[in-house]
Amino acid sequence: MERRAFCSRMGTLPVSLLAANQAVGAPAKAKKAEAAPGAMPQIPFGKYTVSRLVVGANPFHAGSHLSVFVNNEMRAYYTTEQKLQTLRRCEAAGISLWQGSDQHHWVYRQYREQGGKMLYISLGRGDVPDAGEYLKQLLDVGCIGIAHHGEVTDSLFKAGKLDRIHDYLKRVRDAGVLVGVSTHMPDVVDAVESKGWDIDFYMTCVYERHRTREELKKMLGYVPIPVREVYLEEDPPRMFKAMRQTRRTCFAFKILAAGRLCDRKESVEQAFRQTFEGIKPTDGVIVGIYDKFSDQAAENAEYTRRFSALSHS
Repeated sequence: MERRAFCSRMGTLPVSLLAANQAVGAPAKAKKAEAAPGAMPQIPFGKYTVSRLVVGANPFHAGSHLSVFVNNEMRAYYTTEQKLQTLRRCEAAGISLWQGSDQHHWVYRQYREQGGKMLYISLGRGDVPDAGEYLKQLLDVGCIGIAHHGEVTDSLFKAGKLDRIHDYLKRVRDAGVLVGVSTHMPDVVDAVESKGWDIDFYMTCVYERHRTREELKKMLGYVPIPVREVYLEEDPPRMFKAMRQTRRTCFAFKILAAGRLCDRKESVEQAFRQTFEGIKPTDGVIVGIYDKFSDQAAENAEYTRRFSALSHS
């Protein structure tokens, strides 16, 4: 089965077919960690230098953005030990930064205790009761940067309350780590830039995937199903433009439309090419890893090495 085709196809399969597919015989597991050929392109990130390719968080916590069936498969596959194995494979492939969220910092602690070298950034938010304790936990494991959670950022922006995240960003700055804002909307990047806030980086989803029914009806003339997971081809260029217009480091994410572009190798290659052509040489990409069926760490690293030079100022 081709790279990640399982993820995309499985979103529409009934449970009985999934079980049958697994019973026939699963493809070989990902290769053991070994050195990857060629140098991984690097970018400056605060006082650090990191790989342009960053391993993402969603598959580790069963967030496929495809279907409940895929979520269940990811949850079953990604035991703590498998997460650690995947992180080691990513490191061997030349990836030096992991973006996590939720409770991933506990896995990161184990990874570092076992000799892992990748650096760690995380999502965070200030509107929950344990925000201060969570911040302390991230600092305790050596997290080097925290970005305000994109879903919360965008909801506040749509409500005209974006300034509410500013106090949290100040708390992150006072903690001595890199400060970021995650978003799915180019307009948020433009708004933060216009405010002149003291931040270091953006996490920028290239698809504005949470438009309302009313917004979709106005744009398309109809409402697709499911409403919250609509990916439009016209979205990435809009976000690339916003990324190029800020001097700050940006990390593009969901460049594969949460697995929707993974049926064919050609579409995966095109997504990586399009992304690197559209972003600054100082920007990176965040890509989730689900390596049950292929060595995605090595595959993504190869695409990054191949297309990185296409970025232009």
